[in-house]
Amino acid sequence: MFEITWDSFVRIVTVGFLAYVGLIFFLRISGKRTLTKLNAFDLVVTVALGSTLATILLDSNISLLEGLTAFALLIAMQYAITFFALRSDGFNKIIKSEPRLLYLNGNFLTDAMKKERINKVEILQAVRNQGKGSMEEVQAVVLETDGSMSVIQGDPGNTLANVQSEKDI
Repeated sequence: MFEITWDSFVRIVTVGFLAYVGLIFFLRISGKRTLTKLNAFDLVVTVALGSTLATILLDSNISLLEGLTAFALLIAMQYAITFFALRSDGFNKIIKSEPRLLYLNGNFLTDAMKKERINKVEILQAVRNQGKGSMEEVQAVVLETDGSMSVIQGDPGNTLANVQSEKDI
């Protein structure tokens, strides 16, 4: 359990270094979009890349070439998905969710909260995380496509009068 052979140590260091260099190479040629977390799909790809790197390092049954092929496949698939999503609104709607307004001008939008399975405590936590002391400082809270919550600040008593729905945000 606490033993490591010289051979396995050398393999981990060598393959780890080369796999890391390979991952950096693939990330540089694929562009910044590969590591963004703009939606759940992007997050899954980022986690999968990390998991693949760990597997290459620790599983001696996985060759460096197999690991690099896995990196290339994940990055190529993400590139293809984002390529088609950018060019087809229908495809984009299939793979990405829309932002959802959860709180507006002093009102929790309970129907939207139920659909997104978000409760009031989680919205209040997001507001506190933004350094707001009370909901009076907040005009709106939006659940973004990546699962994060955006808190739109406002002056107490000032409301987003023209906002009627989440499409207006």
